[in-house]
Amino acid sequence: MALPVYATPLERLWRWVYLAICALVFLFLIAPILIIIPLSFNAEPYFTFTEKMLRLDPEGYSLRWYDTLLTMGMAAPDAPRDAAWWSDSWRNAAWVNAAKNSLIIGFFATILATCLGTLAALGLARPEMPYRRTIMAILISPMIVPIIITATGLFFFYSMTGLANSYLGIILAHATLGIPFVIITVTATLVGFDQSLNRAALSLGASPTRAFFKVTMPLIMPGVISGALFAFVTSFDEVVVVLFVAAHDQQTIPRQMWNGIREQISPAILAVATILVVISIALLTVLELLRRRSERLRGLSPG
Repeated sequence: MALPVYATPLERLWRWVYLAICALVFLFLIAPILIIIPLSFNAEPYFTFTEKMLRLDPEGYSLRWYDTLLTMGMAAPDAPRDAAWWSDSWRNAAWVNAAKNSLIIGFFATILATCLGTLAALGLARPEMPYRRTIMAILISPMIVPIIITATGLFFFYSMTGLANSYLGIILAHATLGIPFVIITVTATLVGFDQSLNRAALSLGASPTRAFFKVTMPLIMPGVISGALFAFVTSFDEVVVVLFVAAHDQQTIPRQMWNGIREQISPAILAVATILVVISIALLTVLELLRRRSERLRGLSPG
């Protein structure tokens, strides 16, 4: 926001100092991400900028690590890249299989977390709900309790129930971690919801179910989708729980990255990180668009 014309020289100086401080803080936060992106194109197997990269020599840059994501673990990585090659990559490439596992687990965990979290938020938003604060504290505890404690508890519980080393167990664990985010976002959306709209629908003859799907759900949908995106990102990024409850062959992208750092350091990890950064930026853009749409629907911003 621009300063008024009557601002004193000291106020103008402070504004520039304030902007400089904000820029430095932003640079401090974003610098690790910015460094990863060019390093993922390094032609050499190093995690540092080579002399050719610093000189902006084209020979210092390569897509070899992105290619490694498709070839590592293949039966015939050097074969002609025809349909058989892509089939081999889809079935055998380690990073491709990890991506498939992450997407499948994240999808079902998101669906489960979104349904349960939305139902919980609808109940907690009702004023007659007893012990609302206590129940809310219990439901959002997975995002407050250190993840190592949650993972340890899930490990012992799954060992007794037979859910350990199963995809169902991983999905349930990731849904547990995603439910608090759905509850918080949907509850925040319901704060500005006009309950008289529901009462009007009921007075006009609509059943409670029809009133919910025709009136309530369209208005809270931005919050539901935002919560679902947070739940998906939480599942897609989780590694500690997977290390405790998954089998050795149930690899997800974060676990594959963990194994790559621990067992064989490869700049392919930087290529994966760059792809995840791009996906995160896309999700943040979607969240911002949903936030603006929600404000327009609630009359908090001009249409």
